[in-house]
Amino acid sequence: MQSGARTLVVLGTGGTIAGRAESPGDNVGYRAATLPVASLVGSIDLPGGFLFESEQVAQLDSKDMDFATWRRLALRIAAHLARPEVAAVVVTHGTDTLEETAYFLQRVLAPAKPVVLTAAMRPATSRLADGPQNLADAIAVATSPGAHGVVVVVAGTVHASLAVRKVHPYRLDAFGSGDAGPIGRVEEGRLRRLRDWPTGPGAPIGVEALPEDVAGWPAVAIVTSVAGVDARSVRALFQAGFAGIVVAATGNGRIHAGLEAPLREAIARGCRVLRSTRCLDGTVIDAAAAPPEDAIASAGALTPQQARVELIVRLLEQRCGAA
Repeated sequence: MQSGARTLVVLGTGGTIAGRAESPGDNVGYRAATLPVASLVGSIDLPGGFLFESEQVAQLDSKDMDFATWRRLALRIAAHLARPEVAAVVVTHGTDTLEETAYFLQRVLAPAKPVVLTAAMRPATSRLADGPQNLADAIAVATSPGAHGVVVVVAGTVHASLAVRKVHPYRLDAFGSGDAGPIGRVEEGRLRRLRDWPTGPGAPIGVEALPEDVAGWPAVAIVTSVAGVDARSVRALFQAGFAGIVVAATGNGRIHAGLEAPLREAIARGCRVLRSTRCLDGTVIDAAAAPPEDAIASAGALTPQQARVELIVRLLEQRCGAA
């Protein structure tokens, strides 16, 4: 946190953290994205010495996250971070696509000030709602010395945007950081850091690279390498105008023989392809020798979802550079 900056901005996008159910005992049959972010901020004890602002950027179930919301959120974060009095931005979000939004914001903004995303697995009306504690923990991380970049804070754990992934559909501790491990833990309102704040994976592309007409954003799909795979999916995607394809490959980034030929055809005709692994942890490790020229590029440690965002960002950056 920069010295002298004492304003924290909380941006709301909806999600379960803003959800309501008919009964306080119902943690599944709720309607997400119902409560305004101002009420979420008003429901917790805020630390002294700071001014708090809240803004509703969107109000949606994060399973329905879209490019227009991503662009609007990135623009609002950038605008607030440019204000010298703003120390950090906290974003309330749904859990379903939290990892994708976090990676996207890091690649677009790579902010020097902290941007902390938080969420909840239970609606705000739950008898044991986790949202208030998660929001309080996110604010604690946002005001911690040295914090920077985009991170996710859920269930008392701080995850880097480059590593976070949802690993469980119901538990309160539904997120992990793969082999990288979490950045730290929040304990009684204080951050206990376990490793350095991460850097990378490169220079941000900036919000100016995000076209206002999101219909023109590059279409990137994920296909999975499985037994008996149908190669027609790849050809259909290319013919439908998809600019990129991510392969959720088996094991160490290995692709079914039935997929390789259509993927190479697509690459030869200008489609960008990355191969990730469908394994929950680990990274694709290439051979020590330089890969052959016709090798399908590896996404390294990125999950298929992150690799898709990475490919979208690369294609946007390429278009921006060519303009």
